Amino acid sequence: MNGKKPEILGAEIVAQSRLFKIEQVHLKFSNNVERHYERMKGNNRGAVMVVPVLNHDTLLLGREYAAGTHTYELGFTKGLIDLGEEAHEAANRELQEEIGYGTRKLTHLMEVSLAPGYFASKMQIFIAEDLYESQLEGDEPEPIELVSWPISQWQTLLQQEDFSESRSVSALFLAQKYLKL
Repeated sequence: MNGKKPEILGAEIVAQSRLFKIEQVHLKFSNNVERHYERMKGNNRGAVMVVPVLNHDTLLLGREYAAGTHTYELGFTKGLIDLGEEAHEAANRELQEEIGYGTRKLTHLMEVSLAPGYFASKMQIFIAEDLYESQLEGDEPEPIELVSWPISQWQTLLQQEDFSESRSVSALFLAQKYLKL
């Protein structure tokens, strides 16, 4: 591999729904091999995930419905970055909408990608400390169940059947490293 990106010979939207656009991309690689790839075209605004830490000893998670698996999943606060909004603003807004807390201390941990082979979206992962009660109205169809988890038992969280989303697992490990647990 020479590090040179493939040349894009063409691209077109081949399917579309209310949430997603699927783009077919015609590529030519440095060895002259041509291929057609399909990828989901994102909104280019990105998303956030927040690990809220209450009183230095408790993680706050939410349990909400996940349509993809038709189950209720336990995970950290997450959501899209709205138009004109910075990632840190979206993180604080999502906290207030989903779990009823705002934050005075927000630390960026890492930017991660989700399935980069076919999805261009990026997610900014934050840890939120110095929390205060504050509720904003969100767009969830039903209230999200707030779940408190002792930080000292972070490893047992990995044993929970409904804590399986890879982004939440990644965020937990990033938080564990940041908090030096």
